[in-house]
Amino acid sequence: MSEAPGLDTVANATDSPDTPQPYAELGMPKDEYDRVREILGRRPTAAELAIYSVMWSEHCSYKSSKVHLRQFGEKAPENDSLLVGMGENAGVVDVGDGNAVTFKIESHNSPSFVEPHQGAATGVGGIVRDILTMGARPVAVMDALRFGPADADDTKRMLPGVTSGISFYGNCLGLPNIGGEIGFDQSYLGNPLVNALCIGVLKHEDIKLAQAPGPGNKVVLFGSTTGPDGIGGASVLASASFDEELESKRPSVQVGDPFMEKLLIECSLELYAKDMVVGIQDLGAAGVSCATTELAAGGTGGMNIQLDRVPLRDHRLTPEEILMSESQERMMAIVEPAKMADFLAVCDKWGILAAEIGEVTEVTPEEAERGGRLVMTWHGETVVDMPPRTASDEGPVYERPYARPESQDALQADDPAKLARPEGDAELREQLLKVLGAPGIGDPTWVTQQYDSYVRGDTVVSAPHDSGMIRISEDSDRGVALATDGNGRYTLLDPYTGTQLAFAEAFRNVSATGARPLAVTNCLNFGSPEDPGVMWQFAETTRGLADACQQLGTPVTGGNVSFYNQTGDVPINPTPVIGVLGVIDDVNTRLRSGFDTDGARVFLLGETRPEFGGSAWADVIHGHLGGLPPQVDLTAEAALGEVLASSAEQGLAAAAHDLSDGGLGVALAESALRGGRGLRVEVDGDAFTALFSESGARAIVAVEPGREEAFVALAAQHGVPVTQIGTVGGESLSVTHPNGVVEIGLDELRASYEAALPALMEGV
Repeated sequence: MSEAPGLDTVANATDSPDTPQPYAELGMPKDEYDRVREILGRRPTAAELAIYSVMWSEHCSYKSSKVHLRQFGEKAPENDSLLVGMGENAGVVDVGDGNAVTFKIESHNSPSFVEPHQGAATGVGGIVRDILTMGARPVAVMDALRFGPADADDTKRMLPGVTSGISFYGNCLGLPNIGGEIGFDQSYLGNPLVNALCIGVLKHEDIKLAQAPGPGNKVVLFGSTTGPDGIGGASVLASASFDEELESKRPSVQVGDPFMEKLLIECSLELYAKDMVVGIQDLGAAGVSCATTELAAGGTGGMNIQLDRVPLRDHRLTPEEILMSESQERMMAIVEPAKMADFLAVCDKWGILAAEIGEVTEVTPEEAERGGRLVMTWHGETVVDMPPRTASDEGPVYERPYARPESQDALQADDPAKLARPEGDAELREQLLKVLGAPGIGDPTWVTQQYDSYVRGDTVVSAPHDSGMIRISEDSDRGVALATDGNGRYTLLDPYTGTQLAFAEAFRNVSATGARPLAVTNCLNFGSPEDPGVMWQFAETTRGLADACQQLGTPVTGGNVSFYNQTGDVPINPTPVIGVLGVIDDVNTRLRSGFDTDGARVFLLGETRPEFGGSAWADVIHGHLGGLPPQVDLTAEAALGEVLASSAEQGLAAAAHDLSDGGLGVALAESALRGGRGLRVEVDGDAFTALFSESGARAIVAVEPGREEAFVALAAQHGVPVTQIGTVGGESLSVTHPNGVVEIGLDELRASYEAALPALMEGV
């Protein structure tokens, strides 16, 4: 066949070394382009340039973060539960009796800013496919969201769209949304964070990996057809900030079809069950480029692909556009030839389009030494001939310069101790109501009511409780709990400590439901890695998380880095979102956060200090951010977690709630409202500190009547400070202190707690 007009073949690239190429427009620096030429021994074809540009993008290659992320492996604690760690699509942990769980969180920030509904929807779809590729059935989703000020016009544009996208996709898939978090801050104005998490369950023997072993095995693309949506998404969206110059370069956002994804899930699970797949990869960021290079690099290193066999919905697409397309609901499988007919029959049964587009090939020793060989043709003409590992595993690694910002000293010196404190009970009362009702602390029901939290019937606990919990199977009472947490205020003040506080809160949230924390995933959201101050924040964050996970024995199983979250030169507050997974042997012993047992005694666990740096009180009442965040005591967090889990196991606790944003005052109000019961509480010392301090390693527990002595003994056994502070019952929250009483009726608490989001979104 003669060369098609305009087609850039390998032969053409060899014969025309000086042809100008748009590498800069694809987000590739000149030195990286020169390196590609060095690897290939010639200039790349247009198709090869497409592959390298997306695979070497920040989003796909982690080129600015690798040197810091390595700590998660180097400092990984000994943990027999970890079955699959970092490097695959998602981590897998053993949860007992031959069962395993896979979970991961990823960002879809920039697409959600461009088109909130589809950006968020396809974020859910992408993370669900990551879980599916591990051989698991996806069983639940969660999300962590950040927006600008709640009353900002841009927030009113994005929040409804993001929420509808998450609910539409997850609800259509029949996956319960069991929790998450939402926050609002000026730093996220124009830079929303949409972090989606999915969890799946599987048997140990069902684990699948992204690899293409066995020369002669077939490469099959199945699922949706390939279109122009999202072309260049990974390279442009995740490799540069959004300023006016780049506004015109924003690519179209992917369009999701959850009904197709549901069919794809069931089809894939049947293929797994019938042992028809030897390797599998989903098509997300970088599309066919990513799937082919990673599968080839993870297997024998050889693969031939016929791009003209890729099913298209737009037949005008060029080879490079096919390679860069991020069309959704697509998977790539490696299938033995003898099983091809049966594979296609299963796909046909589910109405899934499948096409054999290539095969795994032998490689010579010389080719293997260079990273294998990936060849792609277009109607018989070779448009790609490259070592796949150079794209997937051997991309550039930057040791970006980083330095503590000069402004950090002044920020930390701006102690909230100078702020005016409430004078008298009336002002204490007023400020407690204001903090309780602040967007991001107040009732999230406006968002969560759009999600189906109980579909599938395995949900045990969901929002607004401390963490979500699901039963892992119909024939077992074992369950897993999941929580996500992050506090950009804390992390801005001290990235190392702030990250450990986020981890500690998620750890505490899981423990507060009665589960024991087991493993960690993370989504690290930051500004530009080219800013030394941002890279210092990132370096301190990864160091803090690695150290904390090492100390508490919870390995990082995987996650995501999202850079360039900024407009111009103003980055978001550094926001590591930490997801912690825990296991509970019997979900019937689980704890909720609502205090609904009349006569139960209320105990405060942990030590309260006057710590207000980055606090909700300073932010909501004074609009202040400065000082130092609360201290971290990971030993105390571990001891608290053990007391909470053991008190659930032993039937000592009726309910529990961790203390975090807003301190004791907000926690008491939430537990009272969720339980529909008043609380009569007495605190010693300064009432302001008692109510608003955000000291870590603390929780409140409602103890079953008659079990108080056993509970106190349990706390003492683990060295956890314990104080009986009150009783459940009545129609108000009443806090007695040495100088008076703060009393607020449940109706007034509820009115303040529930008003913020509905009022802001009215008419939107």
